Amino acid sequence: MSEKITVTAQVNAPIEKVWKSWTEPYHIMNWNHANDDWHTTRATNDLRQGGKFTAHMAAKDKSFGFDFEGVYDAVVPETLVSYTMADGRTVEITFKEQDGGTLVSESFDPESTNPADLQRQGWQAILNNFKKYTEDLWKGRNYSIYIEATPDKVSEIMTDPEKYRIWTNPFNEGSFFRGTWEEGTKILFIGADQNGNEAGMVSRIKANQKGRYISIEHYGEYKNGEEITTGPEVEKWAGSLENYTFLPESTGTRVLVEMTGGIDGYAEYFDATWPKALEVLKSICE
Repeated sequence: MSEKITVTAQVNAPIEKVWKSWTEPYHIMNWNHANDDWHTTRATNDLRQGGKFTAHMAAKDKSFGFDFEGVYDAVVPETLVSYTMADGRTVEITFKEQDGGTLVSESFDPESTNPADLQRQGWQAILNNFKKYTEDLWKGRNYSIYIEATPDKVSEIMTDPEKYRIWTNPFNEGSFFRGTWEEGTKILFIGADQNGNEAGMVSRIKANQKGRYISIEHYGEYKNGEEITTGPEVEKWAGSLENYTFLPESTGTRVLVEMTGGIDGYAEYFDATWPKALEVLKSICE
């Protein structure tokens, strides 16, 4: 077996946040790709010795896809994971507090088809995406609420056209969406500006696993029937994410909302409105 290849990244986030981003499936789907032509469409993770993980990686043009999977040999929370891939190669990842952040080091057995440098570049690119995603997430806003209803019911109500108008009212009276919540499709989130004209966001549904996880990527502005996807104002927040996770808990569901990227100027607004919106959602679900 050839000498292991090692890639590293210094992540400017606390180790508990880094561990969460590395191990939880709804986070994995947001960073596990080497370039923007690829994405991870689903992920599972049985995080224990002998447990199995799977990540389905696919080209966005749907030309190719495959399952990256393995079985854990060791799991030490916030310290180390090691696993064996389906082809017998092994990987070890360590997490170490360093310089106010977390050093992530990943060592893996190379495969025999591609040059070592090319393999190193690919794994490093994915690790770099992980670093950026986690740092953006740590800078973002997070909100949650417990709802006495099943995950399927909560997600169905959140995305229902009429119910959406109700629970999003704290953000903008009369808010609605135009489009569908199908994964990969464009969707417009629309309200009224100060003059009463239609205004909102041009977005895409990056992921939608019913009753489990929804990820929305915002990439443009909608003003009076026009979709604006370029320009300095859009560039400030283009690519920002709005993620919903539905976690079974007790006899109901814990709804987690995570907002990342380009929201620095709106933190006070979101901190005031998201709790109100989630309380309305809770009332109509229960």
